[in-house]
Amino acid sequence: MPACTVLSAGFSLHRKKFQYSVPEGLPYYLFRLQTEGTSSTLIGGSSAPMYAGDLLVICPGEPYQLIIEHSQRKPGLTASGDFFIFAEGPWLDAWRDRASRPSLQSVPADGAIAGLFRTLVQEQRRQSAYSADISASYLQILCMEIDRISEEAPPAHSSEAAARGMKQYIEEHAAGIVRLEEVAAHTGLSVSRAVRLFKEAYGLTIIQYANEVRLEMAKERMMYSPMPLEQVAETCGFANYTYFFRLFRRRYGVSPARYRESVR
Repeated sequence: MPACTVLSAGFSLHRKKFQYSVPEGLPYYLFRLQTEGTSSTLIGGSSAPMYAGDLLVICPGEPYQLIIEHSQRKPGLTASGDFFIFAEGPWLDAWRDRASRPSLQSVPADGAIAGLFRTLVQEQRRQSAYSADISASYLQILCMEIDRISEEAPPAHSSEAAARGMKQYIEEHAAGIVRLEEVAAHTGLSVSRAVRLFKEAYGLTIIQYANEVRLEMAKERMMYSPMPLEQVAETCGFANYTYFFRLFRRRYGVSPARYRESVR
């Protein structure tokens, strides 16, 4: 039997108000990665907002609450999207006891942690040749990656922190209109300084990165939801389907329809 067991893993999209509360505490571990929109949870007895790129880890016995409100940006827009993993086992108990970690922290939305969530969810969805040992191994790697992200966090006032702040802002607002002035104002920089700093840090312009985030959102919708492709484009922040189609095909080499066929 593996030293830890993945009980359930998946991807959720919420377009309506949703509330779930377990004041007595969950009987297992919960790993939740906010991928888009916003929600709120309970940290230390107080409500805390979650934005795109926020990672929540709840240990057994800790109270849990999730509240999702309607999107305030546009009626019908997805209010919240997230990956989730429920798990248990002695390996996780030892990992929990080895160090003190924040229950809620920000991680790169397009980095290794997001990739591990996707891979683990895909493993759980296998109709044949599913391996509990492989899922457990992915989860252990995820935990170790969480520790590495915590150790590598930049100083709060560094240029790297400013670039990461802009990156997180883009990830939170990519489904709407991303304006350079608002991205820069989020970190207290001029537009020219923000544009230069972001390009130096990530090798992409702010708009290019916003489109990358939108394309990843679209892939998840096509994989996990029955939304028509035109609605996928609209809810992911693209001005129209033609523009979405052109960017998607240029980025991945296939049309959105062909991609959906290959992953369903």
